[in-house]
Amino acid sequence: MSPVAFVSRRTPLVMALAGIVLSACSTTEFIDPDILSDPIDLEYQLVPSGDPDAPDGILLRWLEPADSRVTSYVIYSRGSTTANWSRRAETSSSTFHDSGIPHLQYFVASQDAAGNESDGSNVVTVDERNRLSAPTELRAVSLDRAVQLTWDPDARLEDPTLFDYYRIYSTPASASGVCNDDNWVLEGTTVSEDFLATGLVNGASRCFTVSTVSRDGHESLWSDTWLDTPRYDSRFIFAYAHQADPSASGFRFFDVASQTIGLVTSGSRSDLDFRVDRHADGSLWLTPVRGDVRIALYSNDPVIDLTSIDIAPLTGFAASAIEAVPGYAYVFAVTYPDGTHYGALRVTHATSDYMIFDWAYQSAPGNPELSRSKIGSTGGPI
Repeated sequence: MSPVAFVSRRTPLVMALAGIVLSACSTTEFIDPDILSDPIDLEYQLVPSGDPDAPDGILLRWLEPADSRVTSYVIYSRGSTTANWSRRAETSSSTFHDSGIPHLQYFVASQDAAGNESDGSNVVTVDERNRLSAPTELRAVSLDRAVQLTWDPDARLEDPTLFDYYRIYSTPASASGVCNDDNWVLEGTTVSEDFLATGLVNGASRCFTVSTVSRDGHESLWSDTWLDTPRYDSRFIFAYAHQADPSASGFRFFDVASQTIGLVTSGSRSDLDFRVDRHADGSLWLTPVRGDVRIALYSNDPVIDLTSIDIAPLTGFAASAIEAVPGYAYVFAVTYPDGTHYGALRVTHATSDYMIFDWAYQSAPGNPELSRSKIGSTGGPI
């Protein structure tokens, strides 16, 4: 046998060969030829499913040892700290995905071509204490074919070192605002407290919710659910006063004949939602034209943006003209063959000859939502 002694990588040996005095600080590490090196730094990450108690699986990762004899790895697991270990799988890579609800504990052993195994890596335990709280104060702003979601950062700030990202879910909602619990889908993920859901259908209500995911994949409970209905809108629309240019002084939120949303047209038409008129003092006024159009001032104060107009008021509508003042918002109740629809308008600029405005239109009949809505305890919008 060779006079050189071999030891495991776990036990450095200071050797003194006959006739040679080594330095007191000198050590040499060898690989024991009879013991395979273990995988190093095993860690896990759960695969979220939307149900915090039933993840889709677990992903194991480890560092390969510097041992050329290792040809594969064997994964062991058990469901409790007192159960026997069971052989789960074998792989030649340094990762393993175990589908379904994971066991409580895992470790990995190296294996050589003859089937010999190492002692095993460190043991990882799926620790439910790493689950963070659900996001709070979910809010939504209705946009054209999209919804902008925001929520408070409390869940992330609960433990910033443990936080990883958020998951956003949605499902269709009925006309009465009841969420379809059989059709929740993942909209996407984000690391910030806001998310833009796009590609939605205007007038089709959806429920939204958010969960928090920790660095090891634990998913929180869901946040409160919010209902939102994307609606048509447009910015910086130009319309003349009827007294300055009659051909471009009228507006319809929805033109039935041309199937056009947001139509600036002749102010001489009798089927308009409103016409822009100039009074003798040079002020501009929004004048309802059709008999089934009503208008209301949204707020006694200016609003900063079109998206500030959230829910159409229940009262205050009238068929009389109202002055168009820059910064102020107005809500229209317009009746079409399928029912009453609501439109919003914010004046951005006005002179004696023309007006520039932003508008939004809710294509869902009877739905007063122009910006955002919360789901109440009964499942309906509040």
